[in-house]
Amino acid sequence: MTELMALWADWLRPSAGLPTVQWSLLLALAAAAGHLLQRHTGLPQVVGCTAVGSIAGLAGFSGLDWPLRGVALFLIELGVSVVLFEAGGRLALRWLRHNPMVLLQSLLAAGLTGLFVYQALRWSGVRPSVAESIGILAIASSPAVFSRVASDSGASGPVTERAGALATLGALYALTLVNARTGLLHRDTTALVELLVPVAVVLGVSLLVAAVLALALKLALGWMNPASENTAMLLIALIAAATAVAAHLGGSAPLAALLGGLLLKQLHPRPWSWPRQLGIASSLLTLLMFVMVAVVAARAPWNHAVAGTVAALVLARGAAQVLGVLLANRGSGTSLRQAAWVGLALSPMASLSLLLASQYAATSLTQGPEVTAIVLPAILLMEVLGAMLATVAIYRSGESTQPEGGEPLPGLGDLRG
Repeated sequence: MTELMALWADWLRPSAGLPTVQWSLLLALAAAAGHLLQRHTGLPQVVGCTAVGSIAGLAGFSGLDWPLRGVALFLIELGVSVVLFEAGGRLALRWLRHNPMVLLQSLLAAGLTGLFVYQALRWSGVRPSVAESIGILAIASSPAVFSRVASDSGASGPVTERAGALATLGALYALTLVNARTGLLHRDTTALVELLVPVAVVLGVSLLVAAVLALALKLALGWMNPASENTAMLLIALIAAATAVAAHLGGSAPLAALLGGLLLKQLHPRPWSWPRQLGIASSLLTLLMFVMVAVVAARAPWNHAVAGTVAALVLARGAAQVLGVLLANRGSGTSLRQAAWVGLALSPMASLSLLLASQYAATSLTQGPEVTAIVLPAILLMEVLGAMLATVAIYRSGESTQPEGGEPLPGLGDLRG
């Protein structure tokens, strides 16, 4: 790939630079592959996008450093922030107050995931501190992948709503815990106050940025039409500004966006009707995230030892999520069968997990490489397999129809009911 690009650079010198041309063509190819795959097989578009990104990464596609930094880091943070803002805006705290079992389901799923993954990695020979960090990181499902799968399949119903809510809450827990964990990596003190200072700074800055973002959008919605293109541009611009400010001040940009969406939902409880233009911009950012995740993860070192550890991680994580949702299902408003599909729908890992892994890599030069050597292959696997499992869960719960004009994989059409 490097030699091909060097040959290309000798006769083509675009004003925006060769990396811009490369990424533009790669995104175009990923969009086409995702569309064709969904149309002819019924698989979610993210599978095709990830396949293209993986091939590019294995071929030596350049332009992304690890750990993430600069423009690449900002773009992924922005994409994750937009997705989490929308996810937070769909989560009504009043609903959790009236149905506390949903909150218990999220807590049990998160707690068991961390515990099961830790034990599985220790059994695989991973040292305790690394296993603990990966156990915390594994809590995060991917709201971006799940929302994309639900959108592609036209899903709606209790399983879809519950899985979306649990994925959002899991993201909240993972962001908080990972920021706390990385803030304590280089502190030898045992004083409780000194240990809590970095955690308080991250949470305080994120909450402050979230409050400013929510108030600004609340004021804007008071005199702007929610269906206006200008409102969509205002929303994305404010989230981009909040992303840059939160990261610069020492907070977490995705956490600030998620909390901003939650706060805005409480300040503006009416159903949101963001214009179509926001959906297009969000879809473009999501496509970019999927491809970037695949390119980075595909370049991770692969060997038999890592493959066994990744398999143990994935199996432990999947079992914990399903078990956690099932254990707290009584009185939550869904049947045991629906709860099982909800747990399965929480399987995807993608851009949020990549951001958290990059945070570990940037924070610790000793623990970071060990964490990412296991997590990056797991993310690449679960971006594809997780999307497929979420699709199966949606079809089996009967909350989706066949992709229009598509010819699904043999048996996929019989998954409903």
